[in-house]
Amino acid sequence: MAPTAKDFRRVMGLFATGVTVVAAYDGGAIRAATVNAFTSVSLEPLLVLVGLHKESRTGQAIRRSEGFSVNILREDGLALANHFAGKPQEGLPVTFLPFAGGPRLEGALASLGLRLEAVYPGGDHLLFLGRVEALYEGEPGGPLVFWRGGYRLLREPSLSPLQEADPFAPPLPPEPIYHEHEP
Repeated sequence: MAPTAKDFRRVMGLFATGVTVVAAYDGGAIRAATVNAFTSVSLEPLLVLVGLHKESRTGQAIRRSEGFSVNILREDGLALANHFAGKPQEGLPVTFLPFAGGPRLEGALASLGLRLEAVYPGGDHLLFLGRVEALYEGEPGGPLVFWRGGYRLLREPSLSPLQEADPFAPPLPPEPIYHEHEP
């Protein structure tokens, strides 16, 4: 039996991803969408890939402007994620700043300014290949993560007493995993 879309979503939901807001200038306006289909592609040249639904207004704006930004959301960015996922948050302060490629979302953990290199068909999505023109790192913090159909916070593993006493100690080896087999 061939996998269904529901099966595919369930299995892909086991792969944790960061949460981003992709933004582009559209004439005098800014179009933006929450996206977790984002990955680095190449170090030479610096390239990333973003997937957007083929009917996305943000995707159409990227094609017209030939540039865009990817803004990695901080762990406190749940309201922003919902807002740009089509669930407007009344009174939410949203500020975009000028940035190479596309508008930079103020308060993002990090942002990439991109020039559009290519667009590829990908089923019901379009894949936007962007060349990195600018990078921005915000204040230190953790990212907002999407896993198993919901937003999560990434937590550091708890430290052993040895590591708490000496933060420069090498990491401890992982705990062994034992599998019991019954005859």
